[in-house]
Amino acid sequence: MVEVLCIGHSAYDVTLPLKGYPVENQKYSINSKVECGGGPAANAAYLLSKWGVSTAYIGLLGDDIYGQKIMNEFIDVGTDISLVKVDKNFSTPYSTILVNTRNGSRTIINCSEPSYSLGISSSKLKELNPKIILFDGHELETSIKVLKLFPNSITILDAGSVREGTITLAKKVDYLIASERFALTYCKMSSMNNEMDYEKVINQLKTLNGGQIVITLGERGLIYEENNQIKQLAAYNVNAIDTTGAGDIFHGAFAYGLIKDFPFLSNLKFSSMASAISVETLGGRKSIPSVDDVLETLK
Repeated sequence: MVEVLCIGHSAYDVTLPLKGYPVENQKYSINSKVECGGGPAANAAYLLSKWGVSTAYIGLLGDDIYGQKIMNEFIDVGTDISLVKVDKNFSTPYSTILVNTRNGSRTIINCSEPSYSLGISSSKLKELNPKIILFDGHELETSIKVLKLFPNSITILDAGSVREGTITLAKKVDYLIASERFALTYCKMSSMNNEMDYEKVINQLKTLNGGQIVITLGERGLIYEENNQIKQLAAYNVNAIDTTGAGDIFHGAFAYGLIKDFPFLSNLKFSSMASAISVETLGGRKSIPSVDDVLETLK
């Protein structure tokens, strides 16, 4: 039995810091890099385990050096990886991340093979019996099976982009926490800049999901609906060096807040602070702050 189950994508990230965005057909030299596991659901699972929450992760990895490094990271923080599928015929997804340290923006180049059914039996899944389930839209077949097995679990979707998995799961979860990119693509809009835009997007997403909707807007904070009113929560003022993993950290922190029964708005502030602190450090998973740092900074 675990408190949180995270299902979705894993990748091995290599972050390369640059003072500006690279120009085509030029050569650049750097004297440092950051390597660690990545992926939306995987990062959330790592964060929750690091913060002392009993957490399981389900995903697909290759039987290679990158897959082993990711598994070792999970082992180090105590994540239940008993249902991670490791396949010698599959290559662990690999991401090269170019970070512009002048403004914190990151450009991700992900190399991954098509995924396939994990084939996890219902009997093994039932042993987990999670209170909360976090999805990122990958591993759709397993995600649907888990939803049917645990109808009373609280569910969260990290909707980063519009794809079959995110659209299907968005209709079924309690908390749809969508990126600006997902919201704009789904609503066929080019930008969100004012209250009229926010209302239009929220109302359109409500036709997709009947639960709680949150849209994260990066350095502009987030928007959500409460008591039939669209509200905005401003982002915390930080010196962004690298925004890699900031959204993943927000989602993992939000799941933590649900475990701890934080009130909804308090949880949004808590998750936003965890995400804000992370962008001041280079790297995704390695930028995860301690839960004590987040709580202390909020004070």
